Amino acid sequence: MASRVWKKFIIFLEMIKFEHTLFALPFAYLTTLLVYRGLPPAAPLLWLTLAMVGARTAAMALNRLIDREIDARNPRTANRALPRGLLSTAEVWAYVLLAFLLLYWAVSHLSPLAMKLFLPLVLILWFYSYTKRFTWACHFYLGFTLGLVPAAVWIALTNGISWPPVILGIGILFWVAGFDIIYACLDYDFDRREGIYSLPARFGLVTALWVARLCHMLAFICLVLVGLVTHLNEWYFLGVAVAGVLLTYEHRLVHPEDLSRVGLAFFNLNGTLSVALFFFTLVAVLWPKGVGL
Repeated sequence: MASRVWKKFIIFLEMIKFEHTLFALPFAYLTTLLVYRGLPPAAPLLWLTLAMVGARTAAMALNRLIDREIDARNPRTANRALPRGLLSTAEVWAYVLLAFLLLYWAVSHLSPLAMKLFLPLVLILWFYSYTKRFTWACHFYLGFTLGLVPAAVWIALTNGISWPPVILGIGILFWVAGFDIIYACLDYDFDRREGIYSLPARFGLVTALWVARLCHMLAFICLVLVGLVTHLNEWYFLGVAVAGVLLTYEHRLVHPEDLSRVGLAFFNLNGTLSVALFFFTLVAVLWPKGVGL
């Protein structure tokens, strides 16, 4: 019995691409560095980590549940756990409930304002999966949900809000929207045939990739602004430069007539970007005087 439950759990983690938590978690930790201007205490860091895991797990599981019929018709996604019957809808709903309970438990150990915003956050996460049914701006809504991470962390730690997490959140919004537009190009034919809303399906692959480039340019500008308003040193800006190089390379990998390397652009480079930016921010706050680069 235990081995069967464990096997189901592994299938669930694969279904929600648990490793993609790597995209958002470094930005949560980066925000804690901006709040404390150094290493955060262990307790709030633990609760923030659990809250992030709970929120991301619930959001992805909901997405798979709500989109299960669409996924079953799409050749690219028909092999996922729900369409194949490897997990039942009841089992996935149970995981959603557990993830939201984990999120609630973690948030209850953070600021009073964070607790007041718990329900609105749940509704925002829940709503994302429906956006592709009525607007091609669904990519920007996804960016908005992840862009809430810095503000949510700031509120959780300080019981208030400030400009740095807002600017960082806007940068994350455009970063996520950009790579989600690129990823949506893989479903261009399917989305047009099935009436699924996406920017590539609405405006074509060429325009979509140009919009993605513009999004990433705006994301880069926001990252620069974060460093300026928080008075971080050259180490942070070196990290921003690395992020800029990775974003540029990401766009060199994709072309309207050749999307074969989108998987690399979507996961490897974006995961590297968030970790690299966190690392250089960590160096910047631990070595505030810099080295005079």
